[in-house]
Amino acid sequence: MSCNYAEGLSAYENKGILGAPENFDTEEVVNQKCKQLANLIKDSKHVVFHTGAGLSTSAGIPDFRGPKGVWTLEEKGEKPTFNISFDEAKPTKSHMALKALIEHGYVQYIVSQNIDGLHLKSGLDRKYLAELHGNIFIEQCQKCRRQFISQTTVATVGQKLLGRPCRSAEVGQSRSCRGGIMQDNVLDWEHDLPERDLDMAFMHSTLADVNITLGTTLQIVPSGNLPLKNLKHGGKLVICNLQPTKHDKKAFLNISSYIDNILEKVCKRLGVEIPEYSEDCDPTKNDKISEWTLPQEYVKELDKQFKEYQKTFAKSNKNTLINKKLIKKRKRSE
Repeated sequence: MSCNYAEGLSAYENKGILGAPENFDTEEVVNQKCKQLANLIKDSKHVVFHTGAGLSTSAGIPDFRGPKGVWTLEEKGEKPTFNISFDEAKPTKSHMALKALIEHGYVQYIVSQNIDGLHLKSGLDRKYLAELHGNIFIEQCQKCRRQFISQTTVATVGQKLLGRPCRSAEVGQSRSCRGGIMQDNVLDWEHDLPERDLDMAFMHSTLADVNITLGTTLQIVPSGNLPLKNLKHGGKLVICNLQPTKHDKKAFLNISSYIDNILEKVCKRLGVEIPEYSEDCDPTKNDKISEWTLPQEYVKELDKQFKEYQKTFAKSNKNTLINKKLIKKRKRSE
């Protein structure tokens, strides 16, 4: 359960603003903004979604800083009255909508702060997902760093050893890596973010025509700053959240409504049907163990694209500066 996950982390005092009031746009305003967002997505070549705890509240998993969030209630000496185990939780309409938007080519990548495994359960392909804070359904070898999907949530959080050898032999390898021991994949506060996932998240966020945040107050860094990486290149930021965020003034568009409501309206305007969750597409329901490692090849492939983009931007920026200098010279000569 998410409160148990929070209790499993080491003590951390700087949890940010807790329990800020939620704001709701009127239905008419939401409709107008969702139409604007759908058009923005349709006209963009590179769209990246950034998902936080608010994406999973409709699955029964409490958020952290909301009025009834785990940390908000903890400060009052209370616990959430509603809760569900991560094993029982199913992907929401929003998780399934994001998967469909990727499959239809409207979205290129998802950057997630969530550890609940619901993107995984939705059947989303690993190459479209950066998991910056880990995944409660993933075991990782502390030596070779390969990741494997568990049928149930791992017993610990904080990258603790699980007492069994690397599972690579179970997915067709001749033997496990020598001396490798499996550990849980969920980060604690002192841990560095996973390098490959962070690299992919940074590059996609910078390349994006539009970064769209869903259900996050953007208080945890560096995750909360990634959606801003495209702004200096002329990209746009869209924030979908019920509580205010520290980056609201930088957003091209702010939508205050439930995430399921927003994505349902956007998908309808784009002509994308949202599929139902199916256990057949959920790798945690598979009897055979499968791998979840993000291949280095994906990072290298995107890195090439990213470097070409940087060259093009630098050249364009240089030409802009030259043109500005020429205009100034003309004005002086006149």
